Amino acid sequence: LTEREGALFSRMDAGDRAHAVAVARAVDAHYERIGVAPSAWIMTAALMHDVGKLVPDLGTYGRVVATLSGWVGGADMADVWADTTGFTRKVGLYLKYPELGADLLAVAGSDDRVVAWSREHHMPEEDWTVPVDEARLLVAADEGRL
Repeated sequence: LTEREGALFSRMDAGDRAHAVAVARAVDAHYERIGVAPSAWIMTAALMHDVGKLVPDLGTYGRVVATLSGWVGGADMADVWADTTGFTRKVGLYLKYPELGADLLAVAGSDDRVVAWSREHHMPEEDWTVPVDEARLLVAADEGRL
């Protein structure tokens, strides 16, 4: 990580940092599956894909409520809720964490592929702009399938 990425990483929740390290380790251990050499951008993407979760500063229970609210209210409500105040705002921001993370990484000067992956890691494959084989590996690692 660059110094600025490292500063963001250190602000992430301990559980999110542990998850990110586990994703990066899984990616590193399974590069041979896609036939490319390990690269800095994919390891950074593995470590930083959830960085946007630090913005709303929700604890575990708040994240559960936010996730359930997204399921019940629909992802379209994220913008509406983010424009309010208090806990409802935090719920809206949490549901927008991929976009917020991409913004944080862009400001930090991260590789464009790292920025894109932060934004795209929950999107359908046909919407990805990063190399598909690397993205599939990142998804499998993120979902604990490696």
